[in-house]
Amino acid sequence: MDERTVGIGYVLASAVGFGAVGIFGTLGGDIGLSIPTILAFRFAIASAVLWGLLAVQGRQNLLSGRLLGWAVLLGIGGYGGMSGFYFWGLEYLTAGLVAIVLFTFPAIVVAATLFTSPDRISGPLVAALCLSLGGVALIVGADPAGADPRGVVIVLGSAICYAGYMLGSERVLESVDPQVLTAHVLPASGLLFLAIGAARGTFAVPAATETTAWIVLTALAMFSTAIPISLLYAGLPKIGASRASIISTAEPAVAVVLGAAVLGEPVTATTVVGGMLVVVGVIVIQRRS
Repeated sequence: MDERTVGIGYVLASAVGFGAVGIFGTLGGDIGLSIPTILAFRFAIASAVLWGLLAVQGRQNLLSGRLLGWAVLLGIGGYGGMSGFYFWGLEYLTAGLVAIVLFTFPAIVVAATLFTSPDRISGPLVAALCLSLGGVALIVGADPAGADPRGVVIVLGSAICYAGYMLGSERVLESVDPQVLTAHVLPASGLLFLAIGAARGTFAVPAATETTAWIVLTALAMFSTAIPISLLYAGLPKIGASRASIISTAEPAVAVVLGAAVLGEPVTATTVVGGMLVVVGVIVIQRRS
């Protein structure tokens, strides 16, 4: 099997893992786990796995000074903010719709670039921006089953945080290996939710006898965080960032399919059409970028 095929397989498997995040989040909420508890354990377990992999590879480099500050900021305001809004959105939207709305983040990056570097924007990019946002507007305007406008606003907050994370990490990645940066970002995100849960009295360690809770938390951390991140980084050198980003657009489709199969979530024609508009917009943005 050639390198490109292997790389595509890695990235596609990564997209499947990330697409299942909403499934595990919904299952966790259904059994009474709070958002701070779910996310604190998600990032704690995933961080341990990533640092273990870096140690095996002899690359466990600790950041310091300005770079460490950036990693913490990206973890709290970027990845942490994105995750918090994402899981909050699951209380109002189906897992599939949450994934679709989150995938407007490349369009938000384009919108931000319109103001900061308008010379980098072309007509096709603006058209792609309109496609992505139009897909979300279609879903909300038609009000299909499972689409609550409050949830859409919340998940758009998640997309904004993720766009900020992507823009902020651009500069840091000029000096830091992506895996090393992620290994610092995830613990910062975990500490954020530990602090929120402790302050609000909503963080709780499941009892050893609560098998279902530990299965959900471990599965979320392993199969939808640590393993997909590792697969993505393994696939990137083989197929390049541009092709990987396009393959990753399978993520919302995976979320919709898993939501219907595992959680019995409704899938309407409007959801499919709106989701396709979002994905097409993202693909155009990635190809033009």
